[in-house]
Amino acid sequence: MRILIVTDAWRPQVNGVVRTLEAVRAELERMGHGVTLISPDQFASVPCPTYPAIRLALASERAVGERIAAVAPDAIHIATEGPLGLAARRWCLKRKRPFTTAYHTQFPEYLAQRTGAPAAWFWRYIRWFHAPAHAVLAATPTVARTLAAHGLPHSRPWGRGVDLSLFRPGLAPHPRLANLPRPIQLYVGRVSVEKNIEAFLETGHPGSKVVVGDGPALATLKRRYPTVSFTGAMAGAELASAYAAADVLVFPSRTDTFGLVMIEALACGTPVAAYPVPGPIDILRDEVGCMNPDLSRAIGAALTRDRAMCAVYGRSFSWEASARQFADALAPIDSTEAA
Repeated sequence: MRILIVTDAWRPQVNGVVRTLEAVRAELERMGHGVTLISPDQFASVPCPTYPAIRLALASERAVGERIAAVAPDAIHIATEGPLGLAARRWCLKRKRPFTTAYHTQFPEYLAQRTGAPAAWFWRYIRWFHAPAHAVLAATPTVARTLAAHGLPHSRPWGRGVDLSLFRPGLAPHPRLANLPRPIQLYVGRVSVEKNIEAFLETGHPGSKVVVGDGPALATLKRRYPTVSFTGAMAGAELASAYAAADVLVFPSRTDTFGLVMIEALACGTPVAAYPVPGPIDILRDEVGCMNPDLSRAIGAALTRDRAMCAVYGRSFSWEASARQFADALAPIDSTEAA
């Protein structure tokens, strides 16, 4: 099958959407599918307001449509709700081509935090964007229920996986973390307001706090929390060694739909502390972490979990299974209609 994925999130961005698409693309190709991406690096772009590391493609419907037509895909997936996603959506609707979409991020809540406007305003756009899709891919049952409650009942499950060749127990700890006072409490992800990192940094649990990642809030947090170790972004084996060095991964976000870093940490044997919100409530079990409205209490309880049990559970998440769910949800384009 020739699969076309249209995404506004792609390298050099480092986030869960990009990592998911990279991993699923590799698995689909191993299965024998051909996968082509339309992404911002193929067009002129401008920095996203308030988040310049994200580039917004300056692409017309015609330009995107020409690329779609050149690929002649058997199925189209529109991964994001940005400019490229909008252009591809318009092209598909005009030509009555079926397509799937995905709800990767709780944008209404995220935008409400950044703008102060009610989340309900942004849900109107989300509902409008995804309503014509053959299916909306949702990472967890909680996300599926949220979509249904907002008028989008046609979701299909699309879980996430772990690169088990990288994230595994028994790794040597990252040298930058190895000698810090214990327990080492680790955050991994974008350093931006929607990730609620300050809630973690304000906790009073003894030990060391480490933030791995980059983003628009980094300079501000460095100034406000001089005793915290900020390492910058990490990936691959270096990131795995940071998980290995930590005693607990703290996941303070209230707006993620999944949270890849949680299952990566678990696969390395590191328990997770989080709020009882979408993402964690679908992933965490009591034996591998703790969810509590008081994040400091969650950290304390998570530190008592057995690392071997965490590793076993973390290794149950497979990118192959994720790719099969993705492929099964696609809407094949009728060759006679596409002609």
